[in-house]
Amino acid sequence: MKITNAQLWERFQRFYTEFPAIDLAVDLSRMNFSDAYWDAMREPLGRAFRDMEKLEAGARANPDERDDNGEAGRMVGHYWLRSPKLAPTKQIQKEIRSTLAAVRRFVADVHDGKLKGAKGTFKNLLVIGIGGSALGPQFVSKALGHPGSDKMKVHFFDNTDPDGMDAVLAELRGKLGRTLSVVISKSGGTKETRNGMLEAKAAYERAGLTFEKHAVAVTGAGSNLDKVARSGKWLKRFPMWDWVGGRTSEMSAVGLLPAALQGVDIDGMLQGAAKCDEVTRAASLEDNPAAQLALMWHYAGDGRGSKDMVILPYKDRLELFSKYLQQLIMESLGKERDLNGRVVNQGIAVYGNKGSTDQHAYVQQLREGVPNFFATFIEVLKDRKGNSIDVESGQGVTSGDYLNGFYQGTRRALYENSRESITLTVTELTPGAVGMLIALYERAVGLYAFLVRINAYHQPGVEAGKKAAGDVIELQGQIQAFLTESAGRSFTAGQIAEGLNRADDAESVFKICLHLAANGSSGIARKSGMAAASVKFSA
Repeated sequence: MKITNAQLWERFQRFYTEFPAIDLAVDLSRMNFSDAYWDAMREPLGRAFRDMEKLEAGARANPDERDDNGEAGRMVGHYWLRSPKLAPTKQIQKEIRSTLAAVRRFVADVHDGKLKGAKGTFKNLLVIGIGGSALGPQFVSKALGHPGSDKMKVHFFDNTDPDGMDAVLAELRGKLGRTLSVVISKSGGTKETRNGMLEAKAAYERAGLTFEKHAVAVTGAGSNLDKVARSGKWLKRFPMWDWVGGRTSEMSAVGLLPAALQGVDIDGMLQGAAKCDEVTRAASLEDNPAAQLALMWHYAGDGRGSKDMVILPYKDRLELFSKYLQQLIMESLGKERDLNGRVVNQGIAVYGNKGSTDQHAYVQQLREGVPNFFATFIEVLKDRKGNSIDVESGQGVTSGDYLNGFYQGTRRALYENSRESITLTVTELTPGAVGMLIALYERAVGLYAFLVRINAYHQPGVEAGKKAAGDVIELQGQIQAFLTESAGRSFTAGQIAEGLNRADDAESVFKICLHLAANGSSGIARKSGMAAASVKFSA
């Protein structure tokens, strides 16, 4: 039954909630849940609130992991980063505060020129990391940076793609002597980050510079990276703790150090996150915006993630928010088994770009294609600092007015065709607002995970992928040795696999040989054949 504008206005008044303490408004009126559903979920949410309370108090969340002291189970404490007094031990409280103080001192020394590169004051920053060690810092850098007036210009190695690293190094050509490199890896064994560090080190050396005199590490105590940084006498080492996961590490040195070096107000971010934590601890659906989000995710996807989440921020500075949320949500909620070990295959797919760019990209499908999603609009009321010009010749209409019009028009067009959406509204994109958004989604993820009874804080699938990649590298070494020993002869992938007693891996052998042949430094060449079975390779 089509709802009238009068009915929709009535629904909006019921399900639009302002949270003035954190400058946030949440509008659920375009989600078509019933009153019965809203009431029926109060009891499950009550359990989730209690589980979250235990988590923040230091409950062991990951029984299949060990903490830094070797004890079974790992605590989850990213909430303590912005409120150290809530940490369960005096030692953890002390470490959080001392690390934050060390970040501030180090940043001040860099900005004041007390710490310099070989060619003078540091003006550029190269952040080397992957996953949570890059996505959070990238999002914050884009959201809160001011090109032209930032303290330092930030660049990222966020993959092990040589061409991508070359592109970044091209921007830093002739500038490495004034570039500070921050290498971020919790375990110190992440290959993508290790490779980025080695590529950066080689670039510094080609420029006649010493990498170690321009390098900082953010890593776990005693990790491989920690040992390298210590033995190489890097400028500084900052800790990562076992109780902070990569995707929830933006309020640790992982995110605060790059942001502060860029010139971002990290205290504002921390305060925004802490205030949001306070609000989202409310054990009441009406008073808790994170609970409202979690409930809508549950409703939209029938508690199974059957619909995708499309993030549509109407602000260019929030362009990377959807990428950040992809990891936070999909790595946290994409789980094969529930807390009882039953196969449930949970998860919510997340994608998005920014408005109104989306209207010229995929909104056509959102409105008229497969209805397999729900949208989240993010509205920022303040257009810019200062006044805007009139773009309609005396009518007083600005570019920002058009952006608002496109947001409202898209929201309406989707709802008219039975596509549901949530809207989050903030007044201005300040450091506090960014901290609030990060904390809001961290809490929503935790509450949703407790609702569907999964562990949001481990990632066995990621570890499986890393192991598989290691197996490929091991096989590559065997292939190179086989072909080198048989120099002058050529073999098909099947013959190489048979020769290595790995007949089941013929496809992997073929793919590895193709890659080696395309890169001259490998010494492997493609000889003949077009079909996969007949292509030959030799050393």
